[in-house]
Amino acid sequence: MAEVNLSLLRRRLLNWYRKNQRDLPWRRSRDPYAIWISETMLQQTQVKTVLPYYARFLDALPTVQALAGAPLPRVLRLWSGLGYYRRAENLHKAARQIVAHHGGNLPREYQLLRALPGIGDYTAGALLSIAFDEKYPAVDGNVRRVFNRILNTTTEAAVRETAGKLAQTSQPGNLNQALMELGATVCTPKEPRCGDCPLTLDCRSRNRLRQSAPRPRAYFRNVTWPLAIVDYHGKILLRRRQADGLLARLWELPGGEIAATATPEAAIRKELRPLAVTRLRPQRLGELRHSITDRRIHAPVLLYRWPLKQSLPPGWRWIVPTQLHRYPTSSMTDKAIKLFIEHEKSPG
Repeated sequence: MAEVNLSLLRRRLLNWYRKNQRDLPWRRSRDPYAIWISETMLQQTQVKTVLPYYARFLDALPTVQALAGAPLPRVLRLWSGLGYYRRAENLHKAARQIVAHHGGNLPREYQLLRALPGIGDYTAGALLSIAFDEKYPAVDGNVRRVFNRILNTTTEAAVRETAGKLAQTSQPGNLNQALMELGATVCTPKEPRCGDCPLTLDCRSRNRLRQSAPRPRAYFRNVTWPLAIVDYHGKILLRRRQADGLLARLWELPGGEIAATATPEAAIRKELRPLAVTRLRPQRLGELRHSITDRRIHAPVLLYRWPLKQSLPPGWRWIVPTQLHRYPTSSMTDKAIKLFIEHEKSPG
């Protein structure tokens, strides 16, 4: 550790960042709320995916007070398609706590930030350094990878010690963002571009990285997840998922992941059993491909023409497809309903 010249590392990182940083909307803002939203959206999600959601979310809910006062279904709808919906729930809970206990302003103390739902060590460090110029490190996966390679270590203690020391600068926010940017664009998991790295001369792993074999690909499970479009005179049926687990609290089409031995039709019959109508023969509208966390989904879409309008169990609702924007749904449900709308417009 003593051999690492921290002053030189800081200088090289900040010079590189000044010339190479991507022009991202949250980097043009000093509003702690806007920075908090961006950091939460960027957890486990790529920048290109976040960009349209970030703009739409801030346009609809531009302040902590607006977020705290919004109904949770509206917040989830704005988040719909971004995934990892627990993040949106925690944002909503934290905003209400900020309004109730912190005068509507994000606290500037580490422990107070950490006490808010959804704010962990990394997010607290990012907010303190970027929004408030406090000398805190912000160690995410990208930063951890950069330090592991520079130091040629896998120990968290070594990473955190070096990150903490580097953050002792007049530009802690830029320093932390430089490390994140370096890990995201140059010091990548696969095929790092060592020739473009400002820290190549300081990196103890550079020779190994140039000769390293590609890392194994992430594991995904292939699953079948049929979806039912239940149509009654132009209205379709949605149900709300449970408050925990995958896609918690979202409205969705009836369906779900099925066993390899089950057929989509049999699985949907079971799903629709609470409606007390059986023996309907579905029409196959098509098949969707989708991914959620570790699942690669094959989703047959089955259309049922419902014979009667009936009272529904709790958590089920008839809606007009054009009103879907009022409900928080997954992007898979959005895709299936779009397929249904196109089918209804087609001749014959």
